[in-house]
Amino acid sequence: MRIRRATAADAATIAAYNAAMARETENLELDAERLLKGVNAVLGDPSKGQYWLAEVSGEVAGQLMLTFEWSDWRNGCFWWIQSVYVNPAHRAKGVYRALYAHVLELARADSGVCGLRLYVDEHNAKAQGVYRRQGMRRTAYLIYETDFVLK
Repeated sequence: MRIRRATAADAATIAAYNAAMARETENLELDAERLLKGVNAVLGDPSKGQYWLAEVSGEVAGQLMLTFEWSDWRNGCFWWIQSVYVNPAHRAKGVYRALYAHVLELARADSGVCGLRLYVDEHNAKAQGVYRRQGMRRTAYLIYETDFVLK
């Protein structure tokens, strides 16, 4: 397995995986054109985020995206893990574990990073178990939002 940063050539695969993840976890059908533009926005502007891919035999087996949140309390940046998806053919084979280990190592090597965070649907017990096994812990925070696109 090889972990690498995504390039513009990966945009279609990332968008397809994001659409599959939304369908599978939230029963949402995302607008394909908007989604591809959003993926390309990240790939074209590193300040928006970074996609990391796990490859097995040259095939993208899984992905995650990092975005950034400044914490004034910690004088550091949280890296948020988002857009996690593992191709069903590669699940339960350590793909997410390898992606997480890679970004954890990068985060620990960067003195400006104060931690890793992610959010997960409260009903997605399987994913929650995966995250706990990687050493992440549930916080007391709840997420609230006003969404102008996906209502």
